[in-house]
Amino acid sequence: MRIALLGGTGDIGEGLALRWAYDTDHEVVVGSRDPERARAKAEEYETELDSRGVEKKITGFENAMAADRADVVVLAVPPYHVADVVEEVADRLDDDVLLVSPAVGMQKGAGGFRYNPPSAGSVTELVVETAPDDVTVIGAFQNLSADRLANLDVELSLDTLVVGDDEDAKRNVAALAEGIEGLRALDAGPLANAAEVESLTPLLINLAIHNDGLHDVGVTFE
Repeated sequence: MRIALLGGTGDIGEGLALRWAYDTDHEVVVGSRDPERARAKAEEYETELDSRGVEKKITGFENAMAADRADVVVLAVPPYHVADVVEEVADRLDDDVLLVSPAVGMQKGAGGFRYNPPSAGSVTELVVETAPDDVTVIGAFQNLSADRLANLDVELSLDTLVVGDDEDAKRNVAALAEGIEGLRALDAGPLANAAEVESLTPLLINLAIHNDGLHDVGVTFE
């Protein structure tokens, strides 16, 4: 499977790129608005994997080129760039592609971070509004610590919540998530539930800010 991480040079993009390249046989493509930066980060990820005895080819392209012919496109970009990036790559998205949104709208205030969704209700629903009608959108990976993902020395033992209106697409994204060792995917229902999932992220960040030893806090459900 070809996975394109648009904004794959950022924190969550780096973590997912490294984990999928390390734990699976999927083809990983790093996207960026700056193709030179994308190529440089792809080489950096390759070097990290090589230091661990894993030979893996990771390519880097401008976002639209990265999305071209991808089976899964992950929007690993800040929430305020999501709509623009989707519009930029829309003509490269095949009708059978899965568009995955991990972004969360947040605003820093007194004492920590607050959930700050767009007018669509959630970032995931904003992606639905912006994406071509024939493209399936799934929300996933919103509550994961980017630092914990990117540190391959750390065992994850975490859950990620998956929302979407297409049951087959949710199962496919869940399988993709569980290809990462230590990550369990849980069905959190339809896209209408995306706001509840996304709103957990500022809570986790606030816990990390105010409690020693919780820098890379995540969630598990029992």
